[in-house]
Amino acid sequence: MDVELFSINAVNPNGRKKRVLLGCTGSVATIKVGLLVSQAIAESCIGNAEPSIEVRIVATDNAEHFIVHEDLPKDSKIYTDSDEWNSWSSREDPILHIELVKWADIFVIAPLDANTLAKLAQGLCDNLLTCVARAWNFDKPLLFCPAMNTRMWEHPVTAPHVATLTSWGYKEIPCVEKRLACGDVGMGAMAEVDDIIRHVFASLESVSCDEGSDEPCRLDEFDSSGSSDSYFTDSDSENLQNSET
Repeated sequence: MDVELFSINAVNPNGRKKRVLLGCTGSVATIKVGLLVSQAIAESCIGNAEPSIEVRIVATDNAEHFIVHEDLPKDSKIYTDSDEWNSWSSREDPILHIELVKWADIFVIAPLDANTLAKLAQGLCDNLLTCVARAWNFDKPLLFCPAMNTRMWEHPVTAPHVATLTSWGYKEIPCVEKRLACGDVGMGAMAEVDDIIRHVFASLESVSCDEGSDEPCRLDEFDSSGSSDSYFTDSDSENLQNSET
């Protein structure tokens, strides 16, 4: 592995870490979110005395089924649809998806399943993740990693949906061919974690947040670290790590 690909000068002049918002959807590949977050934070230490990125997670309801909480770094913050609705009671209250957009320097959707891909391409925003995407600031990078069964990937509607997102300036990290969770072999698996991190860090290098340029943000008013329960066990995760959609 070329270490230089993973080194990053991610600390801004005002001293804060660069902020990665990771979105995950209802693909089996979501079992790799813990590995992705942990490895990205570890790699960001290269050339730095401490981690130079901060990661927060937005999960759809279906994604929660696949998240292995034990694999995530301690105190990882996971925001869900319930946080969006339960945190609001009056017109003066902050709106979670808007505050997440203000907070983040980059939005990475990994994995992006077929359902959410279709929603984004049509402009739908019926959950927290898609609302973040709909409100996203196009001056900041948005990366997406498709992940779905080969038959879904090869459906005629998929390519136009991907093309729509890239036409807006979103960056695709292409899926790969491998044995999928269902046992089929073909295109549709999420890109490898190393490749995703390489693309994320490359995009972060172009992000410059000068002192005083951050939008006022009230995200700290939200205190959500997600459920401590997990549908998947460590053994389930190990069985699927090398074969997933």
